[in-house]
Amino acid sequence: MARRTPTIAAALAVSAALLLTACGGSSNDASKDKIKGADESTKNPSASASTSAAPGAARPEIKLPASFEMNFENWTNSDAEKQAVMNDGKERLRAVHAAIVNNDPSSGSLAFYSSSSALSTGQTYVKGYTSKNLTLIGKATITNPVVTFLSKKRATLFYCMDESKGYTKDRKTGETQGTPKSINPHELYMTSVAKTEAGVWKTMTVETKRGGC
Repeated sequence: MARRTPTIAAALAVSAALLLTACGGSSNDASKDKIKGADESTKNPSASASTSAAPGAARPEIKLPASFEMNFENWTNSDAEKQAVMNDGKERLRAVHAAIVNNDPSSGSLAFYSSSSALSTGQTYVKGYTSKNLTLIGKATITNPVVTFLSKKRATLFYCMDESKGYTKDRKTGETQGTPKSINPHELYMTSVAKTEAGVWKTMTVETKRGGC
């Protein structure tokens, strides 16, 4: 299935809503506890936000096993600040999936790159897998990053993820399951980010749209 690039217009259409949520606005949903084809949405924050990294703090090293690949295609930008947003957004997504593979919902790396509702719902999303003794195998392909600045320290990052070659695996039985045919494997991620004093672009909120790419 061909992937379509999310347009700048589409990004701007929800940027205001995401910014309001990031700044303390509320809405009415929590992260859904699904397995393959799950949507990580941060609409109803419940846990306290992680503290910002101390100035000069090194970013954590995130490792994924050879059994699960995350390929970020065309993840470059000539604008250095946009590239910085993309880099930290990439590592936040890798941290989420590494937490699932490592069976670690309280991952320090996830907390490092997440704040506000993105931390609590990110942990809930991970638990949706680990509580069922599931890990991830295969490959996810992430493409079409779009960065829109709302201010010097606020931005949105949109991108598409193709899960068609990704699978869950039961840690005990070894049983694997792919994305059901009834579920579109392409998902649009719409995130809002904020820059800390240490220069880290932390993810504040996450909205997803299945089939939005």
